[in-house]
Amino acid sequence: MADKKKILQYVDRGFIQNLAMQGKLILRLMGDKRVNFFLKLLPIGALIYVVSPIDLIPGALLPVVGTLDDAAVIWLGISLFVNLCPEEVVQEHMDALQKVVNSRARNAPEQGETDEVIDVEAHDIPGKGQ
Repeated sequence: MADKKKILQYVDRGFIQNLAMQGKLILRLMGDKRVNFFLKLLPIGALIYVVSPIDLIPGALLPVVGTLDDAAVIWLGISLFVNLCPEEVVQEHMDALQKVVNSRARNAPEQGETDEVIDVEAHDIPGKGQ
């Protein structure tokens, strides 16, 4: 169980990137045939609850609590889904997602490095433009 907690934590990335990575993980797991069909109902049920007019805590009485109630249901549905999926399947998808992220950032300069600046002059190309 400790390994799955590590899967959902990305210390070196920002909040939005973490959210996007978790969304991609959920989508990949939803499409994987090795994940039990009934487990796939957890995130679907959470989304249905959020868009449905029925709330455990009516938003009209306590608007902030009503919103938090929806957020808690989404978080619980997604967390349970990922934690109950087979660990090797989750790890396989996380490895694949990490390879995509790392290959995109491979050529980026390291923090603190400066890129070489090339000084050039602009010239009009005959026959192009106007």
